[in-house]
Amino acid sequence: MSTFVLTVTCRSTRGVVAAIAGYLADNGCNISDSAQFDDQESGRFFTRITIQSQTGATLQELKDGFRDIAQKFGMTYDFHDAAEKMKVLIFVSRFGHCLNDLLYRWRIGALQIDIVGVISNHLDFQKTVVNHDIPFHYIPVTKENKPQAEARQMEIIQETGAELVVLARYMQVLSDDMCRAMPGRIINIHHSFLPSFKGAKPYQQAYKRGVKLIGATSHYVTSDLDEGPIIEQDIARVTHAQSVEDYVSLGRDVESQVLARAVHAHIHRRVFIDGEKTVVFPASPGSYAAHRVG
Repeated sequence: MSTFVLTVTCRSTRGVVAAIAGYLADNGCNISDSAQFDDQESGRFFTRITIQSQTGATLQELKDGFRDIAQKFGMTYDFHDAAEKMKVLIFVSRFGHCLNDLLYRWRIGALQIDIVGVISNHLDFQKTVVNHDIPFHYIPVTKENKPQAEARQMEIIQETGAELVVLARYMQVLSDDMCRAMPGRIINIHHSFLPSFKGAKPYQQAYKRGVKLIGATSHYVTSDLDEGPIIEQDIARVTHAQSVEDYVSLGRDVESQVLARAVHAHIHRRVFIDGEKTVVFPASPGSYAAHRVG
């Protein structure tokens, strides 16, 4: 028995849920998990449904047969094989906490992904990556060679069939062209001090100002620097008794967790872009609630 995930986005209108459920029932599919959300502001409807094909209907057959309903309601939709791992390419620079966390979660099976390579503008983590039997691509980036470097990165994305790029503390700004080439397919992580503490040492600046909360934000990358639709956020409390080293350590821990949760939600098709916001359906079975992050 095959398990598929159906994702649908369309204008909110009466009869959408009934049409979807009717189609699935007529084609011998059992719904094992369903979540939906009507955005009253945008007038958009979002749903994610996990189904089990009990009559042997294939992914392509379900996708093709759904076309008439999708056209009637103006849906953007897709059927996904739940057993198929998403191909992920990781970018990293010289901070390895997020990379190491992703590799660990991948190794123990907590992140069901296929890591098709790691790209870095430094050689610091070459041995770590190669020891995991993952291809490592060293692509130095300067002001002079940035277009050529990004062209090579795009070649690797195409060659590997990468469906998602994860910026695991990759300290280079992607060009507008690259952002536009992969909308909703690049995830970034950064601290949540912006715009207050900019520059190379935000935690040191935050320590001097006596902040009480350290946080991290993971979002989709757009041409607007660090302003893409937010997927996941979290915080950790700090006190006057802690050192700047504590701030950095806690910050790295929060960044790693937040990025992992964002990637997890994306690979399981639980994130929908809703204008400048996202709709993120929770992973808990049987839950019909969604939270919108903006």
